[in-house]
Amino acid sequence: MDNNIKKPAYELLFITDIAEGVETAADTVNKFVSLVEANGEIIDKSEWGKRHLEYPINDRQEGYYTVVTFRSEPEFPAELERLLNIDEKVMRCMTVRLDEEVAEKAARRAEDRKAAAAAAAEAEAAAAEAQQNETDEPAAEAETAEKTEEAAPTEAE
Repeated sequence: MDNNIKKPAYELLFITDIAEGVETAADTVNKFVSLVEANGEIIDKSEWGKRHLEYPINDRQEGYYTVVTFRSEPEFPAELERLLNIDEKVMRCMTVRLDEEVAEKAARRAEDRKAAAAAAAEAEAAAAEAQQNETDEPAAEAETAEKTEEAAPTEAE
């Protein structure tokens, strides 16, 4: 097979049960995201988090939503869905094959989200540094004033 041919892109949406807590749901999400990483290339991963279900599934009203866009060999999504359906913590799942245009949009959206997160982190770090400098300035000014008073001769002398 020619290595220059792109693997098909897929989007996986799955809902995990949060009856045992969001941490347990996060463990299940990590397990399946790791499986996708091991068998393909993740384009984008979006955890929508805890959401109210439109209708009850397994007598549950809420679930933890996760969407993963990835590229893999064509055989992998069927095996992934089989494993998702076996896991009792997964309430529902759906995998669809994406058109190349949609996959490219998802990749651009993921890059934009990463760039926005990096910019936000940089702005937050700059704000924290500015706040630290503001906190340090009054102390430095007070110290300078004390030294000036000590160095200035008194009129009584």
